[in-house]
Amino acid sequence: MIDLQKLIRPNIREFISFDYTPKEKQERGTTHIMLDANENPYNKPYNRYPSENQTTLKEELAKLKGVKSKEIFLNNGSTEAIDMCYRIFCQPKIDNVVSIDPTCELYKRYAILNEVEYRPVRLNEDFQLKASELLKACDKQTKLIWLCSPNTPSGNILDVEEVEKVLNEFTGIVVIDEAYADFSHSRNFRERVSEFPNMIVLNTFSKAWANAAIRLGAVYAQEAIINIFNAVKAPYNISQLTQVQGLEALKHRYDIEDWNKILLLERKRMINAFSTLACCKKVYPSNANFFLAQMKDAQKVYNYLCEKSIKVKNCSNLSLCNNCLRITIGSKAENAEILGILRYYKPTI
Repeated sequence: MIDLQKLIRPNIREFISFDYTPKEKQERGTTHIMLDANENPYNKPYNRYPSENQTTLKEELAKLKGVKSKEIFLNNGSTEAIDMCYRIFCQPKIDNVVSIDPTCELYKRYAILNEVEYRPVRLNEDFQLKASELLKACDKQTKLIWLCSPNTPSGNILDVEEVEKVLNEFTGIVVIDEAYADFSHSRNFRERVSEFPNMIVLNTFSKAWANAAIRLGAVYAQEAIINIFNAVKAPYNISQLTQVQGLEALKHRYDIEDWNKILLLERKRMINAFSTLACCKKVYPSNANFFLAQMKDAQKVYNYLCEKSIKVKNCSNLSLCNNCLRITIGSKAENAEILGILRYYKPTI
């Protein structure tokens, strides 16, 4: 068992109690006359603040994801959740976090913003982690370990047994970012929340759910951790418009499944086709909606695509990614266009 009181920041510990229940944040929708929040009585329904607890959306999401609604915290995209992890658990200039490398660059960005030491641990050549290496980088001031699976930019799923070792042996919080998990057929850690009291799983509506514009993300964890997030979050952090669109997306989950089936077929086609391009040396396997390709000269290919008004991600500055481009799977037409352009690409001397 973990001791949350020792893990969270002292000022957060003072701010909340661990038997926290959001009694002061009860839904106001059933109230006959609401004169408590200085709202304007006109321009319904946009005159009222949105649901504070997002109860309806959480209940529908819980049914779909196989968790309890009390094990869900909704946020303004995963970036808010990443920032909140730092603000809840890490004291600036005192604590540190450990992360795999390469991985999502947001973990380092928010470490810098929160003045928390960031310790990257290099993956092996197959972009896999070694639990012992991660744990070796930790000390008594390490509060978080960041894992992303499927990882970015590599697109691979992290070895489950190694992740389990980290979860079982680390005495702090392990954050597993599963933003791309819906593109994989492997069992995800969100379904195992009850097993690990020190685990936080991040998910988003931006990728498989095709709703990046509404900025809606989800944190899955045991209720004790979710209660802390609820206590610390900004008031009314999810707009009414976002909640409505989130519910609408859940109603059309079969359309989402169809889109993702097409994306997975396109991913296979794109990986096979890229492997035959003269400008490409190697394509890495992927469990996400993108793939990593090692080019003969990534910068020249990147510049060439930019000239054709096609944007991809140049990852050459990242560890293990020399001369690599990350290619997102687009529509059939978009994929056909980039392949056609690169088949005729001739590098300039």
